[in-house]
Amino acid sequence: MTLARAFVPSFSFAPSLRATLRRFAAATALAMLGAPAAHAQTTPIKFVLDWKLQGVHAWYYLAQERGYFAQEKIDLQIDTGDGSANTVTKVMAGSYQAGFGDINAIIQNAATRPAGTVPVMVYMIYNRAPFAIMVKAGSPIKTVKDLEGRTIGSPAGGAAMRMFPALAEQSGIDASKVKWSHMAPNLQEQMLLTDQVEASAVFSVTSTMNLVGQRVDPDKDIRWFHYADHGIALYGNGVLVSPALLKDKPQVVAGLLRAIHKGVRDAVADPDAAIEALAKAEPLVNKALEKRRLLYALRQVVITPETQRIGVGDVQDERLRKSITQVQQAFDLTRAPAPSEVFDRRFLPPLAERQLVLK
Repeated sequence: MTLARAFVPSFSFAPSLRATLRRFAAATALAMLGAPAAHAQTTPIKFVLDWKLQGVHAWYYLAQERGYFAQEKIDLQIDTGDGSANTVTKVMAGSYQAGFGDINAIIQNAATRPAGTVPVMVYMIYNRAPFAIMVKAGSPIKTVKDLEGRTIGSPAGGAAMRMFPALAEQSGIDASKVKWSHMAPNLQEQMLLTDQVEASAVFSVTSTMNLVGQRVDPDKDIRWFHYADHGIALYGNGVLVSPALLKDKPQVVAGLLRAIHKGVRDAVADPDAAIEALAKAEPLVNKALEKRRLLYALRQVVITPETQRIGVGDVQDERLRKSITQVQQAFDLTRAPAPSEVFDRRFLPPLAERQLVLK
């Protein structure tokens, strides 16, 4: 007892020391628990583009550079693609959870596959589908009807080729009289210019600037047949997600769209910053050319009179129904999917944030 009484006073500071140690242990435990918890809250998403890196992809990299995905606790892996229709196929196969692809390919698959197995568009970017047929200015092909009996070039996964039956249906073209020649995407313009094909089915936002890069004037040296100018109501590319991501993690879908939209918004406000972010991902890009491509896309297919009313990211329901009907007729689909099967606007940022104006 004497020893105990003598021992305790000699350690009169022990209670404060014990409190300090308890606080330290608690903080350490929280830190150890917190790191895995934070990690568990971060959702990895594999995202596939429609094509090789171009100016029209700059907003994704600008959003990534500015930490918008990280703010939403999303770890986004961005991979290049090989066709906007193929983007749909890759997400449908489970290789990716989201991507930048063609809503018309979604329509085709939704008409023929079981419910809940097809990706859904959640943010429309190309309000005006950039599908086009291009021919040389001196070509005898002066109308779309003149394409009968001709050879048109396209990559095997090209969406413009996939959607040609819709143009043919609308324009009275006998699609069986059109021949197709497949080539690598990077050879599409070259094969037209060297007369290896008589026409080419393209994405105008891609081919216009590719022609400029080959010192060809796309306005003077090329004749264009834009699908949108020939009665085609189609929308184009946007952000699509897998049914599983939509069902199981709707909050992640909402966060993904918030981040992407901030990237689009910032790219509209500062195209140079967007291209710099793209160049960091791919140092070999021609920054001047890709800036022109970005501005061309923003002016021609992203910001339109319709988006001034409904905002970038959304669609007009009646127009979407018409485009679904056109796809159904072109591909002889057994049914026309409802707009709600192919597009879901629930996760869009507020309208006021999406009414963008290009300076």
